[in-house]
Amino acid sequence: MKLIYYKNLLNKIYRRDFVVGIIGLGYVGLPLAINFSKKKINTIGFDIDGNKISNLKKFKSYFKDISNETLKEIKYYFDPTTNIKKIQKCDIIVICLPTPLKDKFKPDLKYILSTIRKIKPLVKYGQLISLESTSYPGTTEEIIANNFSDKFNIGKNLFISFSPEREDPGNKKFPAIKIPKIVSGVTNNCLKISKLFYKTIFQEVVVVKSTKTAEFTKLLENIYRSVNI
Repeated sequence: MKLIYYKNLLNKIYRRDFVVGIIGLGYVGLPLAINFSKKKINTIGFDIDGNKISNLKKFKSYFKDISNETLKEIKYYFDPTTNIKKIQKCDIIVICLPTPLKDKFKPDLKYILSTIRKIKPLVKYGQLISLESTSYPGTTEEIIANNFSDKFNIGKNLFISFSPEREDPGNKKFPAIKIPKIVSGVTNNCLKISKLFYKTIFQEVVVVKSTKTAEFTKLLENIYRSVNI
């Protein structure tokens, strides 16, 4: 009985009978939502920008790399909304929010913190929360896990992971789903669920031993890219 939520979520993912919620429909979140919807997985996209949601409902893309036709093709599986209460319908919650730098290059986590405050009363037993936003090693444990540990037993009735986003806008040779997807978890159960979840759309999933390791790999990628640029 102690693993009932773990087993139930695993079975939902195996059957592809789950609902995924993507918080933040920017250049990372919207393509991710589209990829899940293309696999006929029910996807709810959340954004506080009403204009974005209005455009998506009219099948009007606000990114040049995403066509209006693509939005029409996924209309039966993609539900864009500003209503955060729909987070209760989700089995898996993916956070794709910006983390800009403040003065002296300190990370600005205001968007993540604001979202956590909004969803905390709505999060329920048996959900997975996966952070994809780039941040310093330790963010997932310190900001996500610590905020929910007073209400949940992480790894038993709530699952938390970090998986760095894979978007490379404009790269037609290597779309996101073909780039190896790094996954991690706060606990081993969190890791197993996260791995199975991301395998539903990504061709290759790479497991790392901790969320801090996964967070560091993304920083290393960004530093390498910046140096090359």
